[in-house]
Amino acid sequence: MDAGVLPLLGLSFLGYLSGSLLGALWVCRAAGVGDPRQVGSGNPGFSNVLRLHGRRLAVATLLLDAAKGMPVLWLAIAMGMAPWAQGLVGLAVLLGHSYPPWHRFRGGKAVASAFGVLLVLTPWVALCCAALWTLLAWRVRTAALASLASAAAAPLASLWLAPDYVLVIMAFTALVVVRHLLNIRRLGRGDEHAL
Repeated sequence: MDAGVLPLLGLSFLGYLSGSLLGALWVCRAAGVGDPRQVGSGNPGFSNVLRLHGRRLAVATLLLDAAKGMPVLWLAIAMGMAPWAQGLVGLAVLLGHSYPPWHRFRGGKAVASAFGVLLVLTPWVALCCAALWTLLAWRVRTAALASLASAAAAPLASLWLAPDYVLVIMAFTALVVVRHLLNIRRLGRGDEHAL
């Protein structure tokens, strides 16, 4: 086995484990409020916590989910891994958030986690997508639509701002879209949850 493969596998495993720690559950337990998976949209993420428990807990959830994969990504960069390898570690973080083994592989939509990963790997792409998400969420009051549009914009922004990361960002986008399939159906019916 190539000597470079073992560190990549190790960091990807650590990324998956760090991603699987769902910020919404930790925040809601610490605040003594109900499990967000049992109420509202059932999603353990920023937007459902915002609807259920307000801005303070939602922001805490966002910060935890964005930050949890950062240490392992910084380590991948410090080890001099190529952009595609850094991207695989980042994808492992998103997969851990989306499919956590401790919660029967039922996790979140990976939007906040993707923001954190992009903030480390391609900060300008992350900031452009965050600005788009904020604008759309404010105008249309629908987190799913804002998330899907931001995810779709990420590869386009990376063509200009971070061309070495285009393929891995396309993989991030594909995962976010897959995690939003139910929301896409609800958007089509006009009964998607509002912020």
